[in-house]
Amino acid sequence: MDEPAVIGQRVQRLRAERGLTQRQLAEPAYTAAYISTLESGRVRPSETALRFLAERLDTTYEELTTGRPARLATELRLALTDARRLLATGTLDEAAARYRELLAEAEELALEPERADALTGLGECALESGELNSAREHFESAERILASVGAPLPRRVRALRGRAVAHLLAGELRYACYVLETALDELNAQGLHDPDALMLLYASSIGPYMDMGAHARAAQAAELALALTPQVSDPGLVAGMHRSVARTLLAEGRVAEADASLAKAQDLYQQLQTRTELAHCHWMRGYVHAQNGDLEGAERELRTAREMLAARRAALYAAQVEVELADVLRRRGKREEAVALLSRLLELGAGLGDGRGAVHAAGARRLLGLIAEEEGADERAEEH
Repeated sequence: MDEPAVIGQRVQRLRAERGLTQRQLAEPAYTAAYISTLESGRVRPSETALRFLAERLDTTYEELTTGRPARLATELRLALTDARRLLATGTLDEAAARYRELLAEAEELALEPERADALTGLGECALESGELNSAREHFESAERILASVGAPLPRRVRALRGRAVAHLLAGELRYACYVLETALDELNAQGLHDPDALMLLYASSIGPYMDMGAHARAAQAAELALALTPQVSDPGLVAGMHRSVARTLLAEGRVAEADASLAKAQDLYQQLQTRTELAHCHWMRGYVHAQNGDLEGAERELRTAREMLAARRAALYAAQVEVELADVLRRRGKREEAVALLSRLLELGAGLGDGRGAVHAAGARRLLGLIAEEEGADERAEEH
């Protein structure tokens, strides 16, 4: 909100433009003397008074208090929605460039919630491209901004979840779980039953629980996420939940149910044209086939996922798929191709070890060790 003197000048200008006297503007709630004092900047008007005057002056509360037309904020929110769609259906470079433009616009207009949304979008772009430190910084900035304007926890969940995923991809599984669990505890303690926020947090916690071997906790999170499905309106969120739940079904040996869950997710993502998430479905289906002994089907699905992620330049996710694919190639007897794939991954990933996919780099080393062991090269196996 602008200073009282600036607001007073604005009230005076708008009143004059509309041909109103101070008395006509003031009645029936206030006096002409009050309007005179307000216009001179000698009083700080209450929100009630400003909303009354905004209605009398045929303007909005926001425009009266900031000088900024309300439509600008609405237009920016619409543009942010389009940018999110671009992230789902276009290229990372296009989406990141658009989010940077919108961030600059939000900063110029001093629209803090929209600034936080733009930072969250940039964080999600950085996550996909494997820039984990940059992603974490964007998410942390978004959380600070939203906290400073008093945004409720459900409003902050998207940025919070992004920060947790950044820690997860950096191999910090326990801290990722801590971030997600703390948010869930706070939501439940405050009685903030926001289905979208709860599903996003429960579905996001399945992955780190599975990676830590906490299968019972992953199964519980999956059940809670599934129970929220009828209350969630975002098809992308529901699809993500089905993809995560498939992991717990696999851990319990329920392969057919896992594949059915992935098929539901795939149908939803195809409707949304969300390429990265669709690639994740192919990835997980490849994993299902591999667990079920269908190595040919697994190779086909994983190659599809790899191509889609490479097209998106989602380097970190592509690296993880390549590790899975190399394992399937090894099991199919295609050792040379597997070694070439893993060696290339490690050569490119001086970027994979420095906080950007150390877990995947370790997985690549482990597979190279297994291949060397199978070939009788024990020293090389030990080194890997």
